[in-house]
Amino acid sequence: MSKRSKRFQSNQQKIEKETYTFDEAIKIIKEQSNVKFDESIEVHFNLGIDSKKSEQTIRGSAVLPHGTGKTVKIAVFTESKQKEAKEAQADIIGGKELIEEIIKTKKADFDVAVATPDIMRDLARAAKILGPKGLMPSPKTGTVTENISQTVNKLKTGQINFRNDDFGNIHQGIGKLSWDMPKIKENFNILLTEIKKQRPKGVKGVFIKSVTLCSSMGPGVKIVL
Repeated sequence: MSKRSKRFQSNQQKIEKETYTFDEAIKIIKEQSNVKFDESIEVHFNLGIDSKKSEQTIRGSAVLPHGTGKTVKIAVFTESKQKEAKEAQADIIGGKELIEEIIKTKKADFDVAVATPDIMRDLARAAKILGPKGLMPSPKTGTVTENISQTVNKLKTGQINFRNDDFGNIHQGIGKLSWDMPKIKENFNILLTEIKKQRPKGVKGVFIKSVTLCSSMGPGVKIVL
């Protein structure tokens, strides 16, 4: 584990309570920031799921009304709708040759992938590379679709896709430190609502065990819901 900087440790020591309200946490995060760029605000959900059980996988999408403040790089996998993808200003567009390139290089230089249904059988060959990165298109998140233009536009204007990691956590940016409180809070509430909808039937007890907010370079602040 890398050693934390003196700045990070100093800020961590200022977090005196175990949990804070959302507003209190954002205020603390804003006050502690002392870097020279506009940090992202991230939220981390620890879920009471068994991530080894496929039926308890949490995967979905949410349209954040204010976006995330970050530019999203979108790849579209299609043979039939490359013209539509280009008109929608997707960043990377390709068919079978793009899939072969990913398999060969084991690299995926994009943030989200969209695909038409007719290429999914070919794209499945790259699942071992895209899946662990959370980049495999899925009907559940609306990224397997015939409507390429509409989907790309939604992703560019605020739709995010989320999925739990191997430890049952979801990590997601919800804005920038320079934003005012209402914008950050509205994005958070939309995401929280969508995650709650994903609760698997087999989960007993507490579904959302903890929620932590932090900036890109700052320590986490736990909040109460």
